[in-house]
Amino acid sequence: MKNIFVTLFFCLMAFVGKAQVTAAKPAKAKINWMTLEQAFAATEKEPRKILVDVYTGWCGWCKVMDQKTFTDEKVVEFVNQKYYAVKLDAEMKDTLRIGKQQYIWENGYNQAGVALLQGKMSFPTIVYLDEKFNMIQPVAGYQEAKQFHQVITFFGDDHYRKGDWDKYQKEIYPKQYVVENKQ
Repeated sequence: MKNIFVTLFFCLMAFVGKAQVTAAKPAKAKINWMTLEQAFAATEKEPRKILVDVYTGWCGWCKVMDQKTFTDEKVVEFVNQKYYAVKLDAEMKDTLRIGKQQYIWENGYNQAGVALLQGKMSFPTIVYLDEKFNMIQPVAGYQEAKQFHQVITFFGDDHYRKGDWDKYQKEIYPKQYVVENKQ
């Protein structure tokens, strides 16, 4: 009987110790996703660019971006600092209201998704809007974290206003955003 209590005591201590170690790990930062309506309201209070992830539930590459790209520390940090991030299911049947405009589900898609993708229904597509909800550019296709970080910094820090993508990618991005360990 005494052995049972000793065994239970050590099992309890091991469980408590493991729970403390698990609790001590900091929670991994996540992108602060919101709805399109929330982003519109937020820009009226504090203007920021908007990044809209237009996806569908059946899109495999959308799910890979969710798991790999949108969880990268550098991506999460930059998006949360510079953008209002929106997830928009292009096939959602709910009616959306953005200002005075109403978007309904029609022909298999929500018309907000159709408008943002300019009728080119390709998933995933990330749509970049300026602080006044004007289109900057949609970027279609899966992007790995490194490539995505280049794009979000290009738009987020207004490099798109100053020059072309190739020059930014080759000259500016490596100097401004990449910290390399040179040994």
